[in-house]
Amino acid sequence: MNFRKILEKQPVKASVPCRIDLGGTLDISTFFLPLAHLDPATFNIALNMRTTVTLYPWKDNHIKITSRGFEGAEFEAELAPFKHSMGLMFAVVRYFNGHGVHVHIESASPPRSALGGSSAAAVAMIGAFLTAMGKNVEPSHAALLAHYIESSVAGVPCGLQDQLAAAWGGINFWHWTMDSRGVQFIRENISEGASEGYSCDDINNHILVAYCGIPHVSSDINKRWVNRFLSGEDRDKWRDIINITHMFVDAFKNRNYSRAAELMNKETRIRMEMTPDVLDHTGRQFFEAASKRECGARFTGAGGGGCLWAIGESESIQALKEEWKDITHTKYNTKDNTPQSSSNDEEIGGLLYTAIDFQGILTDF
Repeated sequence: MNFRKILEKQPVKASVPCRIDLGGTLDISTFFLPLAHLDPATFNIALNMRTTVTLYPWKDNHIKITSRGFEGAEFEAELAPFKHSMGLMFAVVRYFNGHGVHVHIESASPPRSALGGSSAAAVAMIGAFLTAMGKNVEPSHAALLAHYIESSVAGVPCGLQDQLAAAWGGINFWHWTMDSRGVQFIRENISEGASEGYSCDDINNHILVAYCGIPHVSSDINKRWVNRFLSGEDRDKWRDIINITHMFVDAFKNRNYSRAAELMNKETRIRMEMTPDVLDHTGRQFFEAASKRECGARFTGAGGGGCLWAIGESESIQALKEEWKDITHTKYNTKDNTPQSSSNDEEIGGLLYTAIDFQGILTDF
């Protein structure tokens, strides 16, 4: 389908939030199907660092994609590669048989930060293309479509939580299941509790997010978790993670943030036992500082760099904020961990000033 004439009238925009999480990896069918009897589920919070996709008109039979933090690319539509840094994005365009389009992706979160950015961008793209075609955008459909397209081109098992957080927004506990229609999910909307005796501003005072400043690549760590699970290793640890995730959500719903912090650290330590490099040098500093303050700290996504988030009582989080600021004033050389000064905030990382986003996917045409 040639989108050039449609977009010459007016560009189309769609935006979605990113996410922080606990109980990730359980959204991959490799894990949640054999463990289905334990009710595997993932908790996530959508953040207002939005990824915005804009569709502009472009040359007939061509697709151009540009994005902050990545080199732009243009190909003839029929030759667009899926094994490419922009492969997922080209695959989304080709699902719609699209050409004559320039897709520009702008993210408010740092590049490769483990906040689900690439999956979120795919959801936003689907929303934008459906809007350009005059079709309604239904969150569950957009999330599932983005998931299946990503799974078809990634070359590794893919989860579903990133796409769902992007499409729905808010605070959710996603239960993974299967029925005659295929992979399904049950959405437990924790956001609804925000109107029952406490405010969303209050929740924001109990969480903290920071960027380690090291580019994140999740496939290697995910691959090791998957391969060990397939080989029969660490099964007890994954059972523990399921149980911890459920207890964490109970503590969160009851506003018992000190208990939630304790459980988060327990989950993080289990992950570190399986894959010590799930936290890099800076991440370990963040984690140790949080533990001393009786806060919980956890990597986002599959770890290995990118972001960490913390939870705890508001006074403890406020004190931890100052410590994390001090940690990110130094950049470490990954070869020998010697400190180096740097004026590049994106390299050295820092606190991310963000808040819960309850809106999910938004479109503009």
